[in-house]
Amino acid sequence: MKVPYKWLKDYINIEISPQQLADSLTLSGSKVEEVISEGDEISNVVTGKIESIVPHPDADKLVICQLNIGAEEQIQIVTGANNMSEGDIVPVALHGSSLPNGLKIKKGKLRGVPSNGMMCSEEELGIATEEPVHGLMILPSDTPLGRDIKEVLGLNNEVVDFEITSNRPDCLSVIGIAREASATLNIPYTLPEMNYNSSSDVNVQDVIKVEIEDNQYCRRYMAKGVKNVKIAPSPQWMQERLLAAGVRPINNIVDITNFVMLEVGQPMHAFDRREIKSGKIVVGRAKQGEKFTTLDDVERELNSDVLCIKDNQNIIGLAGIMGGLDSEIKEDTTEVIFESANFDGINIRVNSKKLGLRTESSSRFEKEIDPNLAEIAINRACSLVELLKCGEIMSGIIDIYDNPKEVKELTVEVSWINRFLGTSLTSEEMKGYLDRLELFASIKGDKLVIKVPTFRIDIAIKEDIAEEIARIYGYNNIPTTITKTVTEKEPKNLKQKMDDVVISNMIACGLCQSISYAFVSPKTLDMINSPEDSLLRKTVKIKNPLGEDFSQMRTTTIPSMMECLARNNSRSIEEARLFEMAKIYIPKEKEESLPEEKNILSIGLYGNTDYYDLKGIIENLLDVLGINNYKFIRQSDNKAFHPGKTADLYCGKKAVGILGEIHPDVSDNYDIDTPCYAAEIDLDGLYAFSSLTKAYKPLPKYPAITRDLALLLDDNILVQEIEETIRKQGGNLIESVKLFDVYKGKQIPEGKKSVAYSLVYRADNRTLKDSDINKIHDKIVRALEFKLGAQLR
Repeated sequence: MKVPYKWLKDYINIEISPQQLADSLTLSGSKVEEVISEGDEISNVVTGKIESIVPHPDADKLVICQLNIGAEEQIQIVTGANNMSEGDIVPVALHGSSLPNGLKIKKGKLRGVPSNGMMCSEEELGIATEEPVHGLMILPSDTPLGRDIKEVLGLNNEVVDFEITSNRPDCLSVIGIAREASATLNIPYTLPEMNYNSSSDVNVQDVIKVEIEDNQYCRRYMAKGVKNVKIAPSPQWMQERLLAAGVRPINNIVDITNFVMLEVGQPMHAFDRREIKSGKIVVGRAKQGEKFTTLDDVERELNSDVLCIKDNQNIIGLAGIMGGLDSEIKEDTTEVIFESANFDGINIRVNSKKLGLRTESSSRFEKEIDPNLAEIAINRACSLVELLKCGEIMSGIIDIYDNPKEVKELTVEVSWINRFLGTSLTSEEMKGYLDRLELFASIKGDKLVIKVPTFRIDIAIKEDIAEEIARIYGYNNIPTTITKTVTEKEPKNLKQKMDDVVISNMIACGLCQSISYAFVSPKTLDMINSPEDSLLRKTVKIKNPLGEDFSQMRTTTIPSMMECLARNNSRSIEEARLFEMAKIYIPKEKEESLPEEKNILSIGLYGNTDYYDLKGIIENLLDVLGINNYKFIRQSDNKAFHPGKTADLYCGKKAVGILGEIHPDVSDNYDIDTPCYAAEIDLDGLYAFSSLTKAYKPLPKYPAITRDLALLLDDNILVQEIEETIRKQGGNLIESVKLFDVYKGKQIPEGKKSVAYSLVYRADNRTLKDSDINKIHDKIVRALEFKLGAQLR
């Protein structure tokens, strides 16, 4: 809700700045989004009169203008505009001026002729309200010369933009904010003039009739007539206020309805009396499939839930949403029917959403505004008609209001409020705060009896009253207290403890935790080059998705992690190290069965990293989880990963994950031009092999024997195969196997490699002798020769 500060001051004498007002209202519960200073982007633009126009000597479409800006010397401007004449007064952007969108104006030459500025259009000044305007803005002939254009056009206003919550529709108006400011600052406010004279001898009840077919959706309907209407532009003061509030001025009658809506919070509509041909307004539902063209010149198909305003049978407006194209106010309109009504908020919200037509009117009705506002609004509209002298008010009024909304009473104990807030306020002080909010209270012993006005739909229980007192008294004045609570913390189960270990370990390894949606697009599997027959494409489909991008449950976390990496990369983040603990959803054979949910750890890295960093992170995690029986086996079938830099992780004989470099084609799909590394680990499978129990192992008592082993093998033999063979043959006496050299060169045959290991032998119960080691060492060498074709060097 944009409230022009100048407009607000029409009703309350505020002597503080807009920013100070915004701060005060925020502290009292009316959240301010921002304070907008109009015209801040415009500087050094003044009014000027065109004294002469001559053709450009070297350009057919350019002219040279001499302008009087109230200074001693005229300035010369070259322009391509053609809608001006000598004697016109226009906005002139001088040398060094600035315009909206960061445009800077400097003097220069156009086809060799000096030009010392620019004459401006509405669009260039940022005040065009319809389609882009082509041509200069022509100001009234009596506009003073040399004046700042912001002052002339009223662009020096300040606007306070409020975030109004759905439970406070009474604040969706300038008067509503004035009421809040009055209570916050403890200064009085005044209501606008509501009185008028019915100067016409015609009674509106003789002109039209009103029938409400659906009392459920229409709670109140008021109508008032105006004859001898003179359609013209509304006065400057009204246009300035509407523009500052973000509403485009149209003509005096339409502007009155918009002005009243913004001022008091009640949407109104004005019908051209000629278009109510039957003389009868009927408020009822549309027929299923019925079509209607709204004011925005769009034909819409309606259903039987849409409440309409009808000329007997023909629709002339959508109740609470928008009027019809045929019944709008025209230049030759001479008789007007003002509508001020109250409609069901839920119905308005549902239908405006279905029709894709959310308006200032519907946004207010959907919040359940006060039905009693209708009378205030229609009286204010009539008083404005009289003020603007644009018509004669018909006598009489049509008002159908079968179930009037009454003021309700609420009784609250003063002692309870003090206990609830932790304050020691007196009943008189509480009454004073409530009276400032027009929640007029009377004191009866320890109780406050509050009359809750009909516009405060948010006041229903005693806690609401306590909140109103607290916010006007000042939250900052309420003493800070520690809540007295006793909590019993349930011990964590094994899985929760494991999750904590994983998260701590990942953070310790320098990774940041990320969170992504479980709902994904079918296209994500295409992005990671998943084959058409892949099991990953058997997904759980969402019956009512928000859109295609959230239409199925993910079966892998790799696309989600790649999206996170791509987002960081697109923002020029040089290095990213991320992890996520999430779920994937595997459908079962029976469609009605719930899917299998698997807990997954996904890791993503790029920038100053490689495969071994990723492998090291996982090895460190396995060590922390107490998992020793694991191995990495080369993987080349997964299309998402690089075939030569990928491995499956096995615990025992069970595959529990995959890790490696993302395939370059997949990285290209995400517009990432640097190598990415990712891992996807089944945590449930990992936890089955883990143990958080720590066993003490004493320092060795007996010395170790070290033997080096240099081997010549085929280049395709994996180090892991060599180490597995050594450990298997060495048994319990092998304490460590450390690779310390890999060599390929001139002395090594083509297709071969030389690897060297340091083997440490140790027994827990005795000192080993060379004879003990020789036997085992020879056994290891023979196994390497037989199984891997190794040769001793």
